[in-house]
Amino acid sequence: MKKIMIVDDEKISLSMTNHILSTEYQTVCAASGKEALALFSSERPDMVLSDLRMPGMSGFELQEQLRQAGESVPFMFMTADKSDDTEAEGFATGAQDFIRKPFRADVLLRRVGIIISNADKIQGLRKAAVTDPMTGLLNKASSQEEIDTLCRTTPGVLMMIDLDSFKPVNDLFGHDMGDKVLIRFAEIIRSVVRASDIAGRIGGDEFIAYCANVTDEAVVADKVRYINEQIVQSAKAFMGENLSIPLGASVGCVFAPAEGRDYQTLFKKADKALYEVKQNGKHGHRFYHAETAAVRADESRFSNIRNEMQILAERSPARGAFLLSYEQFRTIYQFLSRVVSNYQEDVYLLLITLRRTGSTEMPAAEVNEAFLQVLRSCLRQSDVVSQGGDNRFLVLLFGLSTMNLDTVTSRILNHWDATDSAEYYSIDYEVELLQQPNQNH
Repeated sequence: MKKIMIVDDEKISLSMTNHILSTEYQTVCAASGKEALALFSSERPDMVLSDLRMPGMSGFELQEQLRQAGESVPFMFMTADKSDDTEAEGFATGAQDFIRKPFRADVLLRRVGIIISNADKIQGLRKAAVTDPMTGLLNKASSQEEIDTLCRTTPGVLMMIDLDSFKPVNDLFGHDMGDKVLIRFAEIIRSVVRASDIAGRIGGDEFIAYCANVTDEAVVADKVRYINEQIVQSAKAFMGENLSIPLGASVGCVFAPAEGRDYQTLFKKADKALYEVKQNGKHGHRFYHAETAAVRADESRFSNIRNEMQILAERSPARGAFLLSYEQFRTIYQFLSRVVSNYQEDVYLLLITLRRTGSTEMPAAEVNEAFLQVLRSCLRQSDVVSQGGDNRFLVLLFGLSTMNLDTVTSRILNHWDATDSAEYYSIDYEVELLQQPNQNH
């Protein structure tokens, strides 16, 4: 028998709700969010039915506390608040459903039954190997099939969700960290959809969701805002508060049935909306509307070069040196070698190696990240930085005299010496002028 935790500070309401649900489920009652937290680990409920407005800890706060503790359990909120904003806020934080007091017994049982049934269905799908093994979301094929079935009969919104700037995570912190970020991103997406919705992973850093009966753009905006806030917080918790990688989510959205009644039609339109988000700074969302899409298509005939410039431009440049992967750095190096050959410009390559000089329990990846932050803070935005291997870093420096070059290297050494890591790692470096391609060996 499934177990439901009921949380309500009003004794009469708590007793009445328990009386209704105990006819079909095992129940456990808590008179506050604090009491619910204390009981959760021992009771392990399959679902939480919580009052929204409670003294000390609201239902939203209870849900967030459990989420931060790594607990994933369906939530349904009860409230006497008649405001639509309250319901939108509830769904944005990941509520599976929402019921207003006073409610009828049969309505409550039916809604709880749907949540439990959908949870069981998801579990069954996992057993049938239709989920993405890393994230636990539906895989590409099953999410397409499920969404296609749902959108033909149920209005809602299709959201294509891209994790922005993910590649540098793998390049700088390794694939284990990349997997950790992807798993957390999937958890965040799961937290903003209900049991009646569908969420899946359709590519490396590409996800999709269909939220049934969501027809309000403001509700979608709240979900996108929450996803972006949470992935930044999580990334900093994983990789340090000084993280410079601009992680975030870009989301292309389209409503059904207004813009289509099948997966392929909606997917293509959501993809066009996502492309526009990517063109205009990322970390946000855009809705596809047929009439505005036609206007933009017409405008694009007269502004192709400006469109290309927007696509090519760097979004929200971070302070400090330009951080690239090793392969990207290599391309810049080869290009600048041609510049040196044709225009006789001075460009220096600086190779820096961290040498371990003492015993420490600090992971090498943390030391490398700490040094990258020092390096970027000591250089200009026109300088280029990359990690060339374990404890090895490459820098391209433009327009410096020999005296200025000494100033730069001294600044890097002094900043590193001021960190705790300098006690265990010293710096060696070499500097060379870039030569013409036919002079390199």
